[in-house]
Amino acid sequence: MGAQLRLLRRRIKSVRSTAKITRAQELIASSRIVKAQQRMQAAVPYEREITRAVTGVVSNTSSVDHPLTVTKEQPTKAAVLIVTSDRGFCGGFNANILREAEALSTLLKGKGITPVPFVVGRKGIGWHSFRGREMGGKWDGFSDNPSYTHAKQIADTLIEAFSAEDGVDEIHIVSTGFVSMLTQEVAVKRVLPLVVEETPEKPDTPLPYFEFEPSAGAVLDSLLPRYVESRIFSALLQSAASEHASRRRAMKSATDNANELIRVFTMQMNQARQAEITQEISEIVGGANALADAAAGKE
Repeated sequence: MGAQLRLLRRRIKSVRSTAKITRAQELIASSRIVKAQQRMQAAVPYEREITRAVTGVVSNTSSVDHPLTVTKEQPTKAAVLIVTSDRGFCGGFNANILREAEALSTLLKGKGITPVPFVVGRKGIGWHSFRGREMGGKWDGFSDNPSYTHAKQIADTLIEAFSAEDGVDEIHIVSTGFVSMLTQEVAVKRVLPLVVEETPEKPDTPLPYFEFEPSAGAVLDSLLPRYVESRIFSALLQSAASEHASRRRAMKSATDNANELIRVFTMQMNQARQAEITQEISEIVGGANALADAAAGKE
């Protein structure tokens, strides 16, 4: 019985130490979510304005014939940018992204298009390396705090692959979008080639009128790479905020489970201690009765 008590005490001590770690991780993630949300909101005006500028140029041009907007009739390769995290302890964050990326790859293969993964984050890189899958590019070390420089590096690599003669024909992004502290959704977006849609609906605010010098194509040459960079940067910021929110939720769940386990072990320890005390009392009472019976027999 004493051995059982010692075992339960060791388990309670171990689980309590784990609970302290998970609680600390929860608090750290909670503090970082606020900064990640602020950075995400700060990038919205730039993304909105550059999208507005590209829309204005395309709307004021009679015919758009730019390499980044032309869709090939029979595409053969597609780049898939998969945004994962560098660290774990974030629940199903990475599993959901990789599962959606696999679904996209299956869909592309069904259309006769070969997917080429470009991976951000150590978890995604490790997942592809373990399975021996060749990657077109990989970046890590900044998943929880990305900068525009990182987005530009990724965009330059993808645009170079898109512009090469034997390169990719499409570029897709698989990342997690931040909806709220409790909700994060995996989104799949096609970045290139751009989809030019004609709609009779009027925008909320009138688009600016541009006079092009030297030409609309030269303006698009400058604007479209910045547009792609802003899209990738937005995906990185959304993913960073989602990672912190997922880690906070996962660590809170782990802390709650540890506290529940401590409660169960404490109850079992109390029951074992009570059983041990009851047994000792029974042995004392039995011994006293035996002595009393022996003394009565001598008399």
